[in-house]
Amino acid sequence: MHPDLQTVRELQDVDQSIGVLTARIDAIPAQIKQIQDQLNQFLHAYEERKKRLAENQKERRDMDAEVQMVRAKISKHKDQLYEVKTNEAYKAMVHEIEGEEAKIRSIEDRILDEMAEAEQLESYVHDAAARLDSERSRVAAEIKDLEAERAKDLAERGSLEERRQTLVAALSSSTVRLYERARKSRGTAVVPVIDASCSGCHVRLRPQFYNEIRTSDALHTCESCGRILFYLELATDKGVEGTRVAM
Repeated sequence: MHPDLQTVRELQDVDQSIGVLTARIDAIPAQIKQIQDQLNQFLHAYEERKKRLAENQKERRDMDAEVQMVRAKISKHKDQLYEVKTNEAYKAMVHEIEGEEAKIRSIEDRILDEMAEAEQLESYVHDAAARLDSERSRVAAEIKDLEAERAKDLAERGSLEERRQTLVAALSSSTVRLYERARKSRGTAVVPVIDASCSGCHVRLRPQFYNEIRTSDALHTCESCGRILFYLELATDKGVEGTRVAM
């Protein structure tokens, strides 16, 4: 086996671990923002419903006052009925009283609607107020856990980056160039040969090239995709070789 092969395989494992950690680290700010946004949405809904409840209460007070004003007007008109001199004036007064009474019924219907809305708002505001502290505590705890996870991942990534530097320093410059070129273009730079094929691009290797990989100590790259290859001996390979010896 080429002296760089085991090192470059370990380097790939380290790089993959660094990639996983980096993805997790980079995702945490968005996760924290999402949690904070959820709390802000809860607080916004709570404040909006409190505001609407106050508006509802004012509207009902205003409508109650309007009903009292209309009732006073009806009472005055009824007193005036005894003072009218003609049938036409009497009928006009009665018609006006009926209109005011219809207005009261309309206002009272609106008051009932407002009361139904107020009942729902009061229930929500009461429940939300009871949950407020627990929601804040939950969000703070989740953010703290995420920040602790991020700190742990940063420390682990730092250790892996130091290990990476050590591995790179142990490799020949030509191997580093091969590795980095394949990693940047293919993502995976080092792959096993399986069933006489490159497991990266799945192209079948030439028989002579395949035998070289199995028997020589040179560093080989796939003629199709440029990945660094290594031979992975499988149990089936041993079985085939054993059969051939027995024959």
